[in-house]
Amino acid sequence: MEECPRCFWLTQHKVWKRPTGIFPSLPSGMDSILKNHFDKFMKKGVLPPELSDNGECKGCRLFDDIDKLKVWRNNLKGISWTDKEGNILHGAVDNLLVKGKKIIVLDYKTRGFPLKEDTAEHYQQQLNIYNYLLRKNGYETEDYAFLLFYVPKEVAETGEVIFDTQLIKMKIDVNEAEKYWKKGLKILESPCPKKHEEESDKCSWCELIN
Repeated sequence: MEECPRCFWLTQHKVWKRPTGIFPSLPSGMDSILKNHFDKFMKKGVLPPELSDNGECKGCRLFDDIDKLKVWRNNLKGISWTDKEGNILHGAVDNLLVKGKKIIVLDYKTRGFPLKEDTAEHYQQQLNIYNYLLRKNGYETEDYAFLLFYVPKEVAETGEVIFDTQLIKMKIDVNEAEKYWKKGLKILESPCPKKHEEESDKCSWCELIN
């Protein structure tokens, strides 16, 4: 939607789907391994060291409703909400923490290089939307979420790759998520956006559709 409203409109109206580039398989593989890793600790009722050693997670536990978590992690289902007009918004989470009666979103990120000053900011809207969806489904969430970054550090003599971890606490804003949602709906309810003119290099694919 941000890169090319035209491609967004064409895709959501099932006219055409913009081709995607090659996606590296390592992040997907890491995602699966990390979920299994966290689930082992969840079943024990404790936090993994990546979280337990961080004071920000004091008083937290891992969300332990396995059946709900399976659905909420599923990219085809996820946490879903339908508005009065029948428009559907959904998103698949990595994991959740619970503190008291409130839920905290926890999202894993794998990077090849150390974080930059603005790295976490790129995921702000994603975290906003997850919290928006949870609240629309009747759950209370904290006003913050966590990003847990895994960055390769070195290879041990025995061959294992060692990762550094960094936990970033992000303040969330569900009002921004709602604005974003409404912005998308407004684009889709309007006529198909025109091709880029001055910024035609922003999305060369949309030039393929007359």
